[in-house]
Order: sequence, then C-alpha cells, then structure tokens
Amino acid sequence: MDEFDIIARYFAPLATAPEALGLKDDAAAIPPRSGFDLVVTTDQIAAGTDFFPNDPARCMAQKALRVNLSDLAAKGAEPFGYLLNLTSPEADEAWLADFTSGLADDQKHFGISLLGGDTSKGPLSITVTAFGYVGHDKMVRRDTAKAGNAVYVTGTIGDSAGGLELLRQAAGTLPLNARDFLIDAYRLPRPPVEFGKALSFFASAAIDVSDGLIADLAHIADVSGVRIEIDASAIPRSDALRFLWGDHPEAMVRAATAGDDYQIAFAAEPAREAEIRAAANRTGISISRIGLVKAGTGVAVYHGEQIVPLTKSGYRHF
Repeated sequence: MDEFDIIARYFAPLATAPEALGLKDDAAAIPPRSGFDLVVTTDQIAAGTDFFPNDPARCMAQKALRVNLSDLAAKGAEPFGYLLNLTSPEADEAWLADFTSGLADDQKHFGISLLGGDTSKGPLSITVTAFGYVGHDKMVRRDTAKAGNAVYVTGTIGDSAGGLELLRQAAGTLPLNARDFLIDAYRLPRPPVEFGKALSFFASAAIDVSDGLIADLAHIADVSGVRIEIDASAIPRSDALRFLWGDHPEAMVRAATAGDDYQIAFAAEPAREAEIRAAANRTGISISRIGLVKAGTGVAVYHGEQIVPLTKSGYRHF
C-alpha cells in the first residue's frame, strides 16, 4: 500500500465530520461557533519514551488522542476534532487496523472526528493536534490562581508511573488485578473530559497533570505569582499504587512527581466546593482537595508540619 491507499482504507472512515471533507482535500474547514472560542492543543508521543514499541497499537492510538483531550479538559473546552500525524517504519495492515479501531472507539466515546493529518515513513511517532470549543473568554488559564484559593486534583496520581515500573521490571508480590490496573493506567490514560466541560464555571486556574503533579502546579504558581502548599497525605493514590510503593511520605511525593497522569489540577474558591463536588459526582470522577494557594512563590509539600524535601518536581524531556 502507498500513502493514499492507507488514508483511503484506514483513516478516511474516521473522518466522520463534514468539515473533514472525507480527507479528500489538503485542509479542513472549521466553522466558528457563535459565543465560543476555538481552543487548540498538540502533543506528540514517541516509541521508547511514551509507550513501548510492542504495546497494542490501539492503546498507542488512544493514548496519543487522550493526552490531547486532557489538555482540552484542563482548559474547560469541549472536544470537537483532531489532526493526526503518523510516522511508522512500515505499512503493516494488521497494525493499522488495530490502531484505527482504537481511534474509532475513542471517537465514538468522546463524540469527535478526525479532520486530517499526514503519514510518513520513519521511526514510530504519533502527533495529535486537538480542537475544542469553550465559551467566549471562558478558557481556564494557568496564570489566574489567587491567594485564598483551594487546590484540587481529579482521580488518582502516580498510577501510570507504577505501571511503567511494572513493565520495566517484574514485581512478583503484586496481585494480578493490581498489576493490570497500573499497567492499564500507563497504556490508556483516562482524562476527565466530561468534568472538564464544567471547569470554566468554578476554576480560577487549571492545568493537566502530565509532567507530574508538583511540577505542573509549579507552572501555575510561577505564572500566577503565588505560592502553592500541598498536603502530601491528601494526594490521592490508588490501593494498587499503595500496595506497590507503600504509604510513607517518600511514596506520596514519588507519586506526585512521576508524571503521565492526565488528570486535572486546579485552583478554586473554597466556597465553590459543593459545586465542584456536584460536577464530579455528575461526571463520575473523584475529587481531592490537596492544598492552598497563598501569597509567595513556588510549591511546598508538607507532611504534617514538616516540609518534605524534593529531589525533583517532575518529569523533564531533556
């Protein structure tokens, strides 16, 4: 198969939106929505860094898409569609069929469409550019946290890193269901997309947790000109991760600096907590209040009255 055969057979069926023009043109036309702003984000995942080359192809596809939907969710945006750039060493039809079946399932689940993209030959790499809509001037930014805000995070933190560790080395004492849970968290993130649609109604500032909870909160603290103080014991961790890493302060911080979680960390007025929890219950996710925004700079993690020393704040690509 050549590039055009691949597009026609595997990717054109994913271009369900009329704006995609059936992938028969070089561009898509995205109409404006009255009263809304278009939010655009892009992320790349690469073999050996973000996934293992022998991971299921459908998981690679879904992870590439979902890490971008996580960014949209943290902006308070509703996903609309995406572009896909795929570099692959060969045109393996079985692999492509599995890859596109993963995208098809996620498109149905999240109500989005492929709008276009590109394919080329080379080391395996997947880049998605995602588009979403948010109410005009309602996008949730990083630089708007205020002293007095409470700090919250969705879901649990550190599961993906636990799964990565298990894939790199055996852990014979871990129950099979816990092992499967953690590996699945690494391969298939579950960003709180539905909750994200409500975020602009109550969040002062927000960020998706990709490089590590502490590192990402530090981005908010830096650009907002505030200090964020976190209670280590309030950082939400799954039973599976507690079984793997333990429940001591070092394990709490390890989870919060590992990255690849694709949850949402956000600041909000404490008076909005009932509204926040109602949105969480409505969308079927968990919410944890983990700290406070104060005057000052940086991020500090406390266990009781003691500051927990940090040897790193999160993952760095370089």
